Amino acid sequence: MNEMNENPLDILPEVMLAASAVIGLLLGAWLPRHRQWMVGALAVAACAAGIAAAAVAAAGPVSTAFGESFTVDPVTGASRIIILAGTLLVLALAIGPLKANPREGEFYVLIQLATLGTLMLAGAQDLLLLAAAYLLASVPAYTLAGFRKDSAGTEAALKYYVMGALLGVVMLGGITVLLAAGRATMYPMLRIELPAASVGLVMVGTVALVAGVLFKIGGVPAHFWVPDAVQGSTVPVAAFLTTVPKIGALAALYRLVAVPLADTSIPWPDLVAVIAAASMTLGNLAAFFQQDVTRLLAYSTISQVGYLLMPIAVVGATDLDQRALLFYLAGYTLTNIGAFAVVCAVPHARNIEDYRGLARERPVLTASLVVCLLGLVGTPPTAVFLGKVQVFSAAFDGGYAWLTVLAAVNTVASLFYYLRWIAPTVSQRSHRSAFTGPRTATGVACGAAAASIALGVLANPVLELLATPLAP
Repeated sequence: MNEMNENPLDILPEVMLAASAVIGLLLGAWLPRHRQWMVGALAVAACAAGIAAAAVAAAGPVSTAFGESFTVDPVTGASRIIILAGTLLVLALAIGPLKANPREGEFYVLIQLATLGTLMLAGAQDLLLLAAAYLLASVPAYTLAGFRKDSAGTEAALKYYVMGALLGVVMLGGITVLLAAGRATMYPMLRIELPAASVGLVMVGTVALVAGVLFKIGGVPAHFWVPDAVQGSTVPVAAFLTTVPKIGALAALYRLVAVPLADTSIPWPDLVAVIAAASMTLGNLAAFFQQDVTRLLAYSTISQVGYLLMPIAVVGATDLDQRALLFYLAGYTLTNIGAFAVVCAVPHARNIEDYRGLARERPVLTASLVVCLLGLVGTPPTAVFLGKVQVFSAAFDGGYAWLTVLAAVNTVASLFYYLRWIAPTVSQRSHRSAFTGPRTATGVACGAAAASIALGVLANPVLELLATPLAP
């Protein structure tokens, strides 16, 4: 039996975020309303310090913590940095809409707890820790979805909770079946035991487990909550729900197929490939004629899941899978949050037609919107362009040429609904009254757009850092 490693420094980013959430909860109970911003400042400091700690840990050797239930490897390190950076952008996005809100402190605490659960998802190497992380990432998010306490927010929270509870139970059932089949919950032990176990048990357990993870990712067929939850939430929450939890869940799914399921005889690559194809196609088709911009972005994020699943379908069949997934995640995080930041910067423009004349009134914000939307398509020199090149190359190299062709067709098709949003902005007729909003959101939009271009230009050194193979 391996010696138990309980060094908290191995999970320093997670520890700092947890401590910040607890301290913020206590501060929020005592601080007056006009000083609740201090809880947000503490959250920002914890995320920034967490990024620094994650970068230091990523430069060190691969290690495990707490009896090998949590692993610190290249996937964990990159996921930590992307998750915390995305959370920082969301916190900055929330400053304007939440100013002087009586529940401002609660919002920052809930964001940190949901992020903490996402971080644990990214590094979990034990099915029991995966289940605990799933709950920690989900329960605060349900509350965030209904944070406004209006009818739309209540409906969003209810649909999100019902789907999460249902698929959470299914996931726990899958973990139980895999425990019965492999007689263990640790990934390295399951990798040894599952190939010799009953194929039927492993298949049932895997499908049930993947169903729960798909809920956090927002992929087909566990995607039904996404449009209503995004449309009914506040814009900062919508940006968070469609970005941050996906990172941890995709890292968790990657680790599942790379370690415990790697040597089994079940056709998990075909399963993931079919889910990827369905997600990118159905997401695009549903987004074509959406008028509400938040609902359009919700369906857009479902289609993006399809591209993000492509490198997971070819794990072990190519050397490009890991860096393709992680780089695409980084690019997607910047461009998706940047697009939501534009929506937050013009809160009274809810439909595509409301953006008429935006280029004339707010040219810088319009430029950010164009960069982010065309970035989601995969237009050079944005980061998503290089991410899609890597993803398509990985899928083709891994033997899924048909999936690569389908993804290329969907990429071209997605240009239609993004251009439908961009076209009215250059109209001479304007809705000037709709173009007022928080300046911080404008700053986030411009910063995210600039960072997306910078990451695309500096892609080569970043890709080299992400190419370190996952430990078996």
